[in-house]
Amino acid sequence: MHADLENSVTATNQQPREPTQGRPKVLHISTTDNLGGSGRSAYRVHTGLRRLGVQSRMVVGTKVTDDPDVRPIAGSLAPIDRFFGRALGKLSLQYLFYPSSFWLLRHPWFREADVIQLYNTHGNYFAHTVLPLLGRHRPIVWRLSDMWPMTGHCTYSFDCERWQTGCGSCPILSDPPELYSDRTAMLWRIKRWLYSHSNLSIVAPSNWIARLAEQSPLLGRFQTRVIPNGLDTDVFRPLPREEARRILQIDPAQRVILFSAQSLSDYRKGGALLRPVFEQLRAEPNLMLLLAGERARDPGFSEILPTKVIDHVKDDHELATIYSAADVFVLPTLAENLPNGVLESMACGTPPITFDVGGCADAVRHLSTGYLAKYRDVEDLARGIRLLLTDESLRTRLANESRRVAVDEYGLELQARRFVELYESLLTSALH
Repeated sequence: MHADLENSVTATNQQPREPTQGRPKVLHISTTDNLGGSGRSAYRVHTGLRRLGVQSRMVVGTKVTDDPDVRPIAGSLAPIDRFFGRALGKLSLQYLFYPSSFWLLRHPWFREADVIQLYNTHGNYFAHTVLPLLGRHRPIVWRLSDMWPMTGHCTYSFDCERWQTGCGSCPILSDPPELYSDRTAMLWRIKRWLYSHSNLSIVAPSNWIARLAEQSPLLGRFQTRVIPNGLDTDVFRPLPREEARRILQIDPAQRVILFSAQSLSDYRKGGALLRPVFEQLRAEPNLMLLLAGERARDPGFSEILPTKVIDHVKDDHELATIYSAADVFVLPTLAENLPNGVLESMACGTPPITFDVGGCADAVRHLSTGYLAKYRDVEDLARGIRLLLTDESLRTRLANESRRVAVDEYGLELQARRFVELYESLLTSALH
């Protein structure tokens, strides 16, 4: 089957392609469009590129927008993909074969593209075994959403270092994407072989994951470039707090702590650490907790502090209203790349409070744009919340600097320009 698909595109694609009309054409491959951290990041790249006049299209595992430039990758092959996904999943051989991934070479959007860009590929929709074949016909840029490309299965290794030596004997086998049997050493070796026959350019959203990629026996062979996340700072902007609270029906006299995540119960996001934090803040007057996220539920925080839950956020404009209604945004994450929530809160002038972990320190500069607590230190996290809620002048200064940094360093079009520069350099190199 591989030979048939390769032959079907050889005649038109065997030579490097020059970008048309001075701009490269890009095809993104993502789990979703505009859902979840990686999907939202992918869609923002797509949006920023289109604003620069770049032809940008996406093929995704699950489509959630009505964007005509986004299509499901599986199409009519979806039933066959599901069969292989279930079968290989039961064998703990995740993501090794989906027919649609190989059929992609016949897709007209692939044929028209100058560059292929990957995001999260571990969402049960894409076979990374196709990478050597894709790379023969187009430059591939892989934007690292997490650590999965360099491990035997996990998205974040926490304190495990086996990803540097070949995995096996995995201590977090049940972490998503879960494996039934420990085939991590085999999956790690398969990735090593695939990458050795692939031509990839790695993009890291944070300096932290860039360092890991350079240390990785799997990805270290490739050039890594840091391009931080971008967001629309005209959408994510400070709104009058009184107006935001009126819309959300929040008492203007309350001091509001916001905790927001796609899944508040996600262990990695650190929600379990918030109960002891809030216990320390119980005696503070006029304190209120605002929980926001898809299918958000109160895990019992209302027993400690008055709590309001917003369990469905329609769009980014509503999300900006939620950030603007809060005094501080707390994210006690235990493992992180560069969280969208931190950038969004900063753009809305709401200082973030988070642990010094992963790429958080790229944006959260201690007592400049927010409060960076010692990792897993519940008392320090509570200290930061109390400090920012009681010192209004400090909170105002941090809010202003947060907004400035978000606009100057994390704008949507700035991110897009950086990607265009990368694409053009790759295409120029391919022609020489």
